[in-house]
Amino acid sequence: MSRATFEGPVLAGDNRFGALRDVGSVRLTQSAAMNVLNTTVNTVQYGGSSGQFVVSNDLPNGNGVVYTPSSTTYPPVAATITADSAAAIYRGWVAYVPTGSRITAADIDVGVLPTVAAGNLTNFTVTVGNAFNGAQYATTGNITAVGRQTATFSASQLANCQATTADITQSQQPATLSQVVFTANVAGNTMTSLTAGLMYFTLSYTQADGQLGSTTVYPYGNLD
Repeated sequence: MSRATFEGPVLAGDNRFGALRDVGSVRLTQSAAMNVLNTTVNTVQYGGSSGQFVVSNDLPNGNGVVYTPSSTTYPPVAATITADSAAAIYRGWVAYVPTGSRITAADIDVGVLPTVAAGNLTNFTVTVGNAFNGAQYATTGNITAVGRQTATFSASQLANCQATTADITQSQQPATLSQVVFTANVAGNTMTSLTAGLMYFTLSYTQADGQLGSTTVYPYGNLD
């Protein structure tokens, strides 16, 4: 068993050229499992905390930084995650992907529904966007049962999924990255601390190939 790490995009197929070219883009995934009761950073299923989202890509979860989206601001500015209150509790995960990636799926699985120590939990939803509690890419309705949830995509969300935006500006190449943020939004009244909640998030995407042309535009699709 081996593992290779390299820069993409990754294309695969049998016929590189000609009318029967069958090369396709490889589907990539990033994922995180979050247990809201695990507040120990850099451990498996670390669930973040008040004002703190997580980052993970099949590694022990760490503290993630959600940035204020900008294609020009350097250094990038960290966004503020709203702290827990009696009316709203947020937990979430951020994934960084190449700018211009095509989102093919946003899987939202709930293993244990959130509960609170006191008060009334009235609504539990998940949004997927390029910012804290953003819904640029996908949303759910009120989640009332464990299992795989239905992520819905409006016409505008589907359009946005075709190419992720430049959200993080950095000093090296590539000059920008995209961020995709899954935000679990627990709403209610007179709520106190969370006493349960287990979520599994998976982002699937393909990396755009900016070096490919077309049948009429150089480099005619041959740089693969």
